[in-house]
Amino acid sequence: MNVEHKMVYVALGSNLGESIVTLRLAAAKIADWSHDTVVGSSLWETEPLDCQPGSPSFINAVIGLNPKQGITPESLLDELLELELQLGRERSGLVNEPRKIDLDLISFGMERRNTDSLILPHPRAFERQFVLSPLEEIAPNFIIPGQEKSVSHLLKALPSVGAIRLDKLLFN
Repeated sequence: MNVEHKMVYVALGSNLGESIVTLRLAAAKIADWSHDTVVGSSLWETEPLDCQPGSPSFINAVIGLNPKQGITPESLLDELLELELQLGRERSGLVNEPRKIDLDLISFGMERRNTDSLILPHPRAFERQFVLSPLEEIAPNFIIPGQEKSVSHLLKALPSVGAIRLDKLLFN
């Protein structure tokens, strides 16, 4: 089986506080949940999408891991939400507000879910440059479940909205 079929991909984003430090802390914790293989993208600076006027730019990245035995999509989502809280995420209820940390479960192998708390794969990942640019860096040939084209092809089909790869890696 292709290793990408076993991988879990998590998107990380931040546009408040010390974003790079926060993303690296989150990535280190997420890496602890991996059985072995962990890959991290570069950090990308992206313009806010569908956010409040005047929102600062985001720093985004993607991490890929092979989860330890017993980790399910639901338990991983719970861990990601708890990690957001630990790293200072506050939720006011406003949609797409600036945030210190945002962790999105993009895919969990080839698993699919459609429940009140979890939709897999992430329903908008394939149309978001801030997810696809860093994901292409670590898994260009990955086909997101439900899509027919690779991450690389999906990214090429999107209009460029100014994602800039920084000279910094998620893992230092």
